[in-house]
Amino acid sequence: MNVKEFENLLLEEKKEIEKSLSSVGTQSIKNPQEWETKYPDLNVDPSDKSDMADEVEEFDNAIGIESALEEKLREINAALERVKNGTYGKCEKKGEDISEQRLRANPAARTCIEHSR
Repeated sequence: MNVKEFENLLLEEKKEIEKSLSSVGTQSIKNPQEWETKYPDLNVDPSDKSDMADEVEEFDNAIGIESALEEKLREINAALERVKNGTYGKCEKKGEDISEQRLRANPAARTCIEHSR
């Protein structure tokens, strides 16, 4: 298995996720590993309740998207750490090799198929 190839895949995926995250959130000043969902602009005419409702609904959707992307980013960062310490591609449960097919489907996989359930 070419670990460098998988490292490059992880770095590309990390870049894409950070780009997507920046469209719905901003990096936390207190902890750059965390993201905060952008709060909607509620400076709309209070008489136009549908605009305000749309903004709140969009914010609610953005929270879910931001949360999922942030979790994926954590998984990728953990995989990159495993690349650094030489344990990438090893099942965290048994220490056996994770199949290349599984890593191609999910380069951030922590376990083999058998232990993924």
